[in-house]
Amino acid sequence: MPTEPAVAEYLYELWDANWDDGPLGNYQILAHPITKKTKKRIYFTYLNGRSGFVDRQKIETDGGIYHGYTRRHLHLEAPEIPTRPKLPSLPKLRKAMADAHPDRGGTNEAFIAARRRYEHARKRERTSP
Repeated sequence: MPTEPAVAEYLYELWDANWDDGPLGNYQILAHPITKKTKKRIYFTYLNGRSGFVDRQKIETDGGIYHGYTRRHLHLEAPEIPTRPKLPSLPKLRKAMADAHPDRGGTNEAFIAARRRYEHARKRERTSP
């Protein structure tokens, strides 16, 4: 009589691969296998077989928990990887600055703000590798 394979359960962690240097946002989802569940705790393994546990009621109620000993935010479901909005290009910022000019129906405040955004982006582009 064939037995059904056990369903693997995991606690998930959103991990930034460049947390110590480089640009942030290189995210990965790490899956830590659940080894045992009791009424009060969920036991899991992480980092080359080390084990830990979390409060089962809290994680099941909130969907996530901060595990202080390992300094990990753990989730029952795989979290979404955050995305960063793309920065506007210099030509788009230049056009927005021109459209905000008082001679074209804009206001002084709008033009000054648009010029500030354009100058900031231009400076950032010159200093980036």
